[in-house]
Amino acid sequence: MARAGVATFEHHAAIGSTMERARELALDAACPLPAVVVADMQSLGRGQRGARWWQAPGSLAVSVVVEAKPEPPVEGEAIPAPPAIWSLACGVALAESVATLTPAVEPMVRWPNDIEANGRKLAGILVETTAGGRAIFGIGVNTTGSCEHAPPPLDKKIVTVPDLTGSPLPRQRLLMDFLPRLFVLLAATVADPEAFVARYRVRCGLDGHPVTVYRGDERLTGLCRGIAADGTLVLDTSSGRVHVTSGSLTHPADIWRGD
Repeated sequence: MARAGVATFEHHAAIGSTMERARELALDAACPLPAVVVADMQSLGRGQRGARWWQAPGSLAVSVVVEAKPEPPVEGEAIPAPPAIWSLACGVALAESVATLTPAVEPMVRWPNDIEANGRKLAGILVETTAGGRAIFGIGVNTTGSCEHAPPPLDKKIVTVPDLTGSPLPRQRLLMDFLPRLFVLLAATVADPEAFVARYRVRCGLDGHPVTVYRGDERLTGLCRGIAADGTLVLDTSSGRVHVTSGSLTHPADIWRGD
């Protein structure tokens, strides 16, 4: 993992959540970064807005800890949210890696935090910031198994690499390609955000399509025009062009909570 730029690496046969363990490492000021936690199986994987995460045992479940900003927040201040564009940078890095290693798959980034292939979810991303000024990327990729083994209704919504190619994608190969891309792209969002937006556009699965964004009780519908340099989703709506900073493209009733 040192060749991939990783300073701290942990592998667990089974764990509740790689995110929880990564949070412990993130709060340890002495932990060298970047830090990576991988698990063969996690029982409490989760996604955005309370969603549960299912994947076949042996699929890639990993959390990555990096510095989010040079200085931690002042005591008493709210913990800042990670830059919106970071989740997209992670998505682009992941989509590019999957495409490189499995050319038969055409992964697309679905704002704000999913990777899709053939219109189904192949991977999910969760980004958080800790009080210590560090960011955690939680990533799940369906590198093994089959959607046939997923619980309903997920079996109709997800896809795995073997479903698409007939063979699993080794986690080690994916990590060794993905992690360096991630670190480079995170820096690129600061150094040249416009160049990153152009790179994102190649993998944007929504550009030119009508989408509906759900934010609490609010619903916003418009035609997707890609993303802005700050990572916001650009929509042309009936009332004009808007930039959406946060939200979900999944109806609240369709969020799978494992029940």
